Amino acid sequence: MGGLKSFRDLVFEEDGMGTVEIILIIVVLVGLVLIFKEQITKVVNSLFAKITEQTNKF
Repeated sequence: MGGLKSFRDLVFEEDGMGTVEIILIIVVLVGLVLIFKEQITKVVNSLFAKITEQTNKF
């Protein structure tokens, strides 16, 4: 078989992300958004204000 993996190797392969890792990443991201919600809101509002200001000039 040379370089080909057997079916058994493919079934028990542990490469890649598992469900637990993805859930942990989502939890961390949600936590960061909750912690920095006020700052994120200020930045987004500032960006939209600048966009609106620039579009009104034309």
